[in-house]
Amino acid sequence: MTQPKTCIVGAGSSGIAAAKVLSQHGLAFDCFEKSDRVGGNWVYRNKNGMSACYRWLHINTSRERMQFHDFPMPRDYPDFPSHAQIAAYFESYIDAFDVRRRITFESEVRRVARRDDGRFEVTVALDVYGASPRTETRTYDAVIVANGHHWDPRWPDPPFPGHFDGLVLHAHAYDEPSIFQGKRVVVLGMGNSAMDIAVEASYVAERVILCSRRGAWIVPKYLFGRPLDTIFVDPRLPFRVRRRIGEGLLKVAVGDLARYGLPQPDHRFGSAHPTISGRILDRLSHGAITYRPNIARLDGDTIHFVDGSAEKADVLVYCTGYKVSFPFFEPSFVRAKDNDLPLFRRVFHPRIPGLFFVGLLQPLGAIMPLADAQSEWIAEHLEGRYALPEPADVERDIDEERAGMLERYVPSARHTMQVDFDEYLVALEVERKRGRARAKASRGVRFARAA
Repeated sequence: MTQPKTCIVGAGSSGIAAAKVLSQHGLAFDCFEKSDRVGGNWVYRNKNGMSACYRWLHINTSRERMQFHDFPMPRDYPDFPSHAQIAAYFESYIDAFDVRRRITFESEVRRVARRDDGRFEVTVALDVYGASPRTETRTYDAVIVANGHHWDPRWPDPPFPGHFDGLVLHAHAYDEPSIFQGKRVVVLGMGNSAMDIAVEASYVAERVILCSRRGAWIVPKYLFGRPLDTIFVDPRLPFRVRRRIGEGLLKVAVGDLARYGLPQPDHRFGSAHPTISGRILDRLSHGAITYRPNIARLDGDTIHFVDGSAEKADVLVYCTGYKVSFPFFEPSFVRAKDNDLPLFRRVFHPRIPGLFFVGLLQPLGAIMPLADAQSEWIAEHLEGRYALPEPADVERDIDEERAGMLERYVPSARHTMQVDFDEYLVALEVERKRGRARAKASRGVRFARAA
């Protein structure tokens, strides 16, 4: 088979995994990154303006669960490194595998379209920050989308009634807590960013209110002196057993959330993405943060809540998540309405051969090792060593995955691509073995390069 050529969109944590794997397999590719460095969301004040990284951000997945399998993080890193350490790790990663020279920096993919012969035309703006940027259109046999899904802010829709006179910002625009100095701050959300921002604000603000639509399970970073995400992660244990163990451990470690003024979750543990914070309960118990339910309406300098209470405020921070966006695709070609894009095992587009997605999933754990495994899978397919199931079987698999997700998780735009870290890796390896067997037996759907 004539070797195919692939375009990789983005050099964040997922894009560099794809670039490294394709390089190791000897596959031809171009990787385009809008910034001047790799790391994507982990680059503080990223030149491309897409990073949601703030000054004091640390990972909430432990170092050993986040690192690439063949490139351990430095042993002198703490269990939960800072964004600067993670960004440095990614820089070391691309140099260790000689990938830097394969990435075209300060280049923006503007358009990806599929030709009638099945190949892809990719329009790229090169030297986008220079005095004379130029645009080129190149042709590829395959496209790997790795543009991330934490850069396009999602705002409340519909907006809350009324108007707020103070400063309004999304968590994506948050940098450091000095903007809250002496202010009255309301933070909307119960995810990791909301907890971090509320905690940081509580040290400098006059008053901090944390509010939300529903409760959440609050997971500490440590249990029994170990990072909690390293305990009871064996995928051989059925989910219902791990759920029961998790609920029991949290009952011991955290106790009744009502004692902190928080609402009880309206769902079982594991039915929504957990909120990992080792500091929020301390600040709540000291009165530095006060909880309120969801916002009802805005009225000048006053925010009214659905329980009838009201608070004067100077700053309103929306920690309301992100939209899954592909600005280089025509919406009629590919889009993720309500953050929902059905894919075969979160990688293969079921109806567009040669179009792959890396890192477009929300794991109960870190994306990086999953992106690495996904990239290996794609490489096998491009080489002709892995064959997909027949189209009807692919569609059936997608339907079953989606049905299981809807049954388990709280209905939300946040839970349209949720996976369990360990179970996903095991299932992916099983499917790769099946696909290799199909390819050897000349069954299934192999990658076909256009003539």
